[in-house]
Amino acid sequence: MTAIVLASSSKYRRQLLEKLGLVFLSCSSDVDESPQSGESPDALVHRLSLAKAEEVGKTYPNHLIIGSDQVAVLDQGILGKPGGRDAVIQQLAKQSGRTVQFYTGVCVFNSATGLYLSDMDVCSVYFKTLNTPQIEKYIDLDRPFDCAGSFKSEGLGIALFSKIVGEDPNALVGLPLIKLVALLEKFGVNII
Repeated sequence: MTAIVLASSSKYRRQLLEKLGLVFLSCSSDVDESPQSGESPDALVHRLSLAKAEEVGKTYPNHLIIGSDQVAVLDQGILGKPGGRDAVIQQLAKQSGRTVQFYTGVCVFNSATGLYLSDMDVCSVYFKTLNTPQIEKYIDLDRPFDCAGSFKSEGLGIALFSKIVGEDPNALVGLPLIKLVALLEKFGVNII
């Protein structure tokens, strides 16, 4: 089997990729994730997924590299990873009673040939109307400081939503496995 590297140090992405039963390495990339002027969310996640894979490909020159990136969008503005408690409170209050779009890009890059394929999943998250005590309790229990959109859908964050609409629930966590399986198959990696 072809050696596979996940271009991420995210424990969430590693856990998702483990679901496929693949043997893989994990290596973080040092890519500036800032959007370029006028860049759309879908263009951003495609660009960053490839950039992360290419960066890791410099260290692993004969591998299939999986890159992924995710952005949350509300009112045409990108919501970054909050980092701290106050930022989480602000993001969740802003999302309360609203719908947020999550764009999750995935790329498989053959570092030996330079060939790559990429795809993207879009998921809509419908937030319940949340009050400050609910938001604070959620933060204390789930600590979503490193998550786009300030929640962990694989954890208690699911209680914040009235519904989720998308093709792949894994994409919301950070890696669209359905799209990834299709891309890997095109590179000759069959999961089953």
